[in-house]
Amino acid sequence: MLANGTRISVAMIARNEEKNLPRTLAALQGWVDEIIVVDSGSKDRTPEIVREHGAQHHWNLDFKGHPEQKNIAIAKCTGDWILLLDADEVVTSELAAEIQRELGAQPQFEAYYIPRLNIFMTTWMRHGGLYPDAKLRLFRRGSAVVDESIGPHGTPQYGGNKGLLKSDLQHYGYPDFANYLDHMNEYSSDAVPAMLRKGVKPGAMLVQSWVNPVFSFVKNYIFRGGFLDGYDALIFHVNHAVYVHWKYVKAWDALRRQQ
Repeated sequence: MLANGTRISVAMIARNEEKNLPRTLAALQGWVDEIIVVDSGSKDRTPEIVREHGAQHHWNLDFKGHPEQKNIAIAKCTGDWILLLDADEVVTSELAAEIQRELGAQPQFEAYYIPRLNIFMTTWMRHGGLYPDAKLRLFRRGSAVVDESIGPHGTPQYGGNKGLLKSDLQHYGYPDFANYLDHMNEYSSDAVPAMLRKGVKPGAMLVQSWVNPVFSFVKNYIFRGGFLDGYDALIFHVNHAVYVHWKYVKAWDALRRQQ
């Protein structure tokens, strides 16, 4: 609890995150009041690790999607403010101090964006549209919920003015290439229902499966300076284009099977 009585809760979802959770939970010790982890069916030591760090572990095996699962975690929080994290994100000491300063005084906003720094293999990506990658992650309890209509990357929605913190949230999302491919396969599949709701015709969807990946690569690797991050960035942006292709092809395939 902060000096002014403010309590901070952390909301998180997890499934088989024993590699990431120790680092993430360790960074929260001593300054947050409550950590809620909603688990969709871990088979590893995730539940034990959560409890070892003094956090609350809750099962929700009826997994309907990442946004829906995050809203369940948010609803279980009791603090005045909620910090929404992924299991592979780490709050730096600088960010922790900034959050405490902001909430310990009189907050100017009801919700705050946090800049996120992403690692791909061995490189922290600072160009190509990957930084500052600001995410709305800190908000007063009851003021925001995660948008469930846009697939796995739905974010909290708040209609009023929002602040922007300065310190980075470190995202250890893709520490190796195999991990990246696994995530992109999962995310491209999870995105299909939201894409189908847009009502795009199968032919147009197939055209977009080729045009959009090329556009994505050219925009991010060339015009946004992705090449400045070195060889890892070239691998990332080529394969991000492949991910975009997968997403549209999976949606196209689902559309034609419905006919």
